[in-house]
Amino acid sequence: MLDENLKSQLAAYLQKLQLPIELVASLDDGEKSAELRSLLEEIAALSDKIALRVDGVDARRPSFTIVRTGTDVAVGFAGIPMGHEFTSLVLALLQVGGHPSKESQELLAQVAALEGDYRFETYFSLSCQNCPDVVQALNLMAVVNPRIRHVAIDGALFQDEVERREVMAVPTVFLNGQPFESGRVDLAQIMAKLDTGAEAREAAKIRDKQAFDVLVVGGGPAGAAAAVYAARKGIRTGVAAERFGGQVLDTMAIENLISVEHTEGPKLAAALEANVRANDVDVMNLQRAEALVPPAKPGELVEVKLANGASLFSRSVILSTGARWRQMGVPGEDQYRNKGVAYCPHCDGPLFKGKRVAVIGGGNSGVEAAIDLAGIVAHVTLVEYDVKLRADEVLQRKLRSLPNVEVVLNAQTTEVLGDGRRVTGLAMRDRASDEVRQLELEGVFVQIGLLPNTEWLKGSVELSPRGEIVVDAHGRTSVPGVFAAGDATTVPYKQIVIAMGAGATASLAAFDYLIRHSAPAEAAGEVAAA
Repeated sequence: MLDENLKSQLAAYLQKLQLPIELVASLDDGEKSAELRSLLEEIAALSDKIALRVDGVDARRPSFTIVRTGTDVAVGFAGIPMGHEFTSLVLALLQVGGHPSKESQELLAQVAALEGDYRFETYFSLSCQNCPDVVQALNLMAVVNPRIRHVAIDGALFQDEVERREVMAVPTVFLNGQPFESGRVDLAQIMAKLDTGAEAREAAKIRDKQAFDVLVVGGGPAGAAAAVYAARKGIRTGVAAERFGGQVLDTMAIENLISVEHTEGPKLAAALEANVRANDVDVMNLQRAEALVPPAKPGELVEVKLANGASLFSRSVILSTGARWRQMGVPGEDQYRNKGVAYCPHCDGPLFKGKRVAVIGGGNSGVEAAIDLAGIVAHVTLVEYDVKLRADEVLQRKLRSLPNVEVVLNAQTTEVLGDGRRVTGLAMRDRASDEVRQLELEGVFVQIGLLPNTEWLKGSVELSPRGEIVVDAHGRTSVPGVFAAGDATTVPYKQIVIAMGAGATASLAAFDYLIRHSAPAEAAGEVAAA
């Protein structure tokens, strides 16, 4: 299953194994079991520290467990972890084999200190770019704490199980048989949910921080660029982000970032964070801003209040909170989110194999989603509010060539229908005739653009009628000392490269503001503490 180049790369990685491991496979007579056995045989042949057994007794077949020989340390995979999950497989091999993780020692100690027994099951799809972070975090937890067990399950391969447990989005995590989490989460987020005292401890640490010269709120491309430019000026810089990487984490393929021929969102987000941390920036992740208190006069401190009750103070603030998927705002959408209503066709599409789905939105994102889904599902209905599609013509031509796609124009979605457990249909109104039509289907993929994350700023900075932060050419907002950049602002064309440039612009403007208001952050911090 592995080509020679991949085998060579994997063999080099496996040289880092410090302890012997066993691959214990549970197989049947099916084609997928034969594929898995072939993969495991190839892996075992690459290192004398790996032994293969095919006498596993797991009811899920094909599946396998990676076991640290002679110990209780183990992680499991049900299915064949290729695609996006191949990296998860490699990391699991190394970590079970004793190779240390690069995760913070503080966080690993927190995992090791967890008391009780935890049995995690994660459903993933091989095309999901968000799933590996969840799988890798839970695998690492199982390596660090033997009372934690984790198995990652390919939902497309175990469709009966997915149906029975009503899994309609990936990644979906069960803990001790009960739903635990759905969507992308990292190790810190999982621990924040399990360790109830973590938030209070983090709030106490934040309260002890001195004021910053530049505080960036948001960790997407704009925030990362702003932080790097500020830190390189030699001034005290901090980043408070709800999740570092922002909307980029949910982006499948990036092919228009100049000088980078192709990358994927999670890879770019990891590179952004590494770049920021390398510049000695104080990164405060999992911190949601709830209010901004403007300075009494230029040069005084700006306060950012956080959801955990703590506040951060800074001589200048750069707002780069980005945007999120826009919702339809119709009855049934919230009720059936992750129960048939989805926002990521790449992630969740494989769970709807052979079913009927709708895509809402006729822009590039909507048409691309319909094209992708058409290769998986039985039928796609693309619903567009306007009288014509807005996607690029090349995409429209491809869409029109697909036999299992119907396009409905000039239609308003009025309700997502369901049976209380999952989506069963969609109601929409013909805007020309006012006729209401219902479609029988099992999935609705919403692709209608973005909404700026600025609700928390109402009343503190000027916002446009669309909720975007109003900025000038320098990234200045209506509040002295407060700047903004990226998709949350009025800057046209919401693109990664534009957000990065806007972040740099806002950072340079903030530095210019600081040199005109000369009180150092140390002195300002003393005032804040008084």
